[in-house]
Formats: sequence, structure tokens, C-alpha cells
Amino acid sequence: MRLDGIRALVTGAGSGIGRALSVELARRGARPILLGRTASALEATRSRLAAPEAAAILCLDLADAGARGEIAERVAALGGGLDLLVNNAGVVDAAPLARQEEEAWRRMVEVNLLAPMSITRRLLPLLQASGRGRVVNVGSMFGDIAFPFFAAYSASKFGLRGWSEALRREVADLGVGVTYCAPRGTRTPAADGFAGYVEAFRMRLDAPEKVARAIADGIARDARDVYPRGPERLFVLLQRLLPAQVDRGIVRQMRAAAVRLPSASRP
Repeated sequence: MRLDGIRALVTGAGSGIGRALSVELARRGARPILLGRTASALEATRSRLAAPEAAAILCLDLADAGARGEIAERVAALGGGLDLLVNNAGVVDAAPLARQEEEAWRRMVEVNLLAPMSITRRLLPLLQASGRGRVVNVGSMFGDIAFPFFAAYSASKFGLRGWSEALRREVADLGVGVTYCAPRGTRTPAADGFAGYVEAFRMRLDAPEKVARAIADGIARDARDVYPRGPERLFVLLQRLLPAQVDRGIVRQMRAAAVRLPSASRP
């Protein structure tokens, strides 16, 4: 996909990967629609763009099914059509399953899975009309390799990955492409909420700008999926071919991490 001149809607654009990706897409000539819950955060993102005047702001809470129902009309009212939809917004809550509230599970499924499904369905006619439409779903390595204490989050990202594969096949004849992206841990405000687990498991965190460049490169080459370079590619292959071996490795890692976790975070 040629990025210069396209109209691109990025959800979760007020911070983290969404902000960095909006900046990167604008640098490559795209005209972003910045979607998020907080106008001030979206204005802060817009101020960083190469051409702020070319960007639009759309305040919308993706956890609100009623608000999602208005998205097609609101995007159409902005003018300029829609060439690219980036489903990036997400929430993560890490905790032992026995101590995690059901409301946390519900919000993760709502924002991480149901919201992308809902807004994609509503925006599909606009993407099809562009003649070069693409849906980009930002998942996680936890959508391939499930980690203890991230069970519900992993479930939502596994779901997003599966839905992306099915959607790709379903819209193939509509002229709409689908790219699934699976970043590893990223240094975003969301990561602050599970910093104890990052330290205990010795997770590698990438800068959001690095992740954004990789996603933008993937979009530019119409990639089927975008995974980080390095050992993670091997881990994904092992997960699919030798899952029991991965079980043993992660359980050992969990036991070693337990001694470094705060007592309130232990199972």
C-alpha cells in the first residue's frame, strides 16, 4: 500500500503505539484520523505530526457499544473516505486468575476483540470503496504464546489473531487486505500497570517508535503479518510444533519469577 496521501484511522492514538504510529504514518504522507477517548491526548498527538492540519480527531470510547455504532457516520462526515483502519487500541490487566475481577476480563474482551470486530464491520464499505483498503489489527506476542498472569489478555489477543485470519479470507474478493501485527512488550503507559511482571519475567520492551516503524513498513509492503525480529520468531514456531516443551519452559520461568514478584501478585 502506498502510504502517501491515504486516509488512515488509528485507534488508541492518544498514547503509546497508537501515537507513535500516527506520527510515523504522517511522516510518510498519510492523513490520520486520530481516535481515542481523551481530546487533550489526541491534540498532543496531532501537535507532533508532520502536517497537523491534515489530521482529524475523533473522540470515542471503544468500550461503549453505542458509541461504536456511530463510527461509520462520523468518519464519513469528516470527508476524504478511508483507506486504512488500524485497530490498535487495547487494554491489559495482569494478575493471578484467582485474584482478577471478572470486570477486568470483560473490558479486555470488549476493547481488544469486540471493538475491532464491530468497527471493522461498520467501516468495511468505506474501505472497500477506496479500492485499496486495508485493516491492520495490532495484537501481541501473547496472542501466540500465552503467559501466566496474562491469561485473559492472552485470550483476547488469541481471539484477535484468529479473527484476523478469518477476516483476511472473507474479504479477499472485496479488494480489502488484512495485516496482523504482534509486537512484543512495548514501553507504553499501559506497561506501567504490570511493571512488576516485566521485571520478574525479565521481559524485553521495545520503544513504541520502533514498533511503529515495523508496522508502517508492513503496511507499505501489504504484509500478511508483522512479527518482531529475533528469538520470538523461533518461540512462535516452537509453540506451534512443540507446545509441551514451551509449557515446561514457561512454567520454569514462572517459578523462578515468583520469588521476585510482590507477594500480592503471586498466585
